[in-house]
Amino acid sequence: EVQLVESGGGLVPPGGSLTLSCAASGFTVNSYAMTWVRQAPGKEFEWIAAINSIDDKITYLDSVKGRFTISRDNTKNTVYLQMNSLKPEDTTVYYCAAGATMAEYDYWGQGTQVTVSS
Repeated sequence: EVQLVESGGGLVPPGGSLTLSCAASGFTVNSYAMTWVRQAPGKEFEWIAAINSIDDKITYLDSVKGRFTISRDNTKNTVYLQMNSLKPEDTTVYYCAAGATMAEYDYWGQGTQVTVSS
């Protein structure tokens, strides 16, 4: 059974940091493009960052470049999103997804809430 489980969300003050984890089972994370997506209430999903399976190419949403870092640990079959210099507008639910390409989302996790507030 394919499963993605996110963890690491929580409450952090503005300027703080969090690291989200996405543990995969039922497939290997280096065989899929892995993506982090977020969705605020009443808004569309927003693609944040992705790492490709073929060439490890990494891409970021402009608003998170320099603040967020996506990485993959094949030995733990886990993908991470290191988030620094967090802003209140980063508050939302974060999901990881796996797909054949960066534009495809075949599998989803359940999401983890990130709240940036003083």
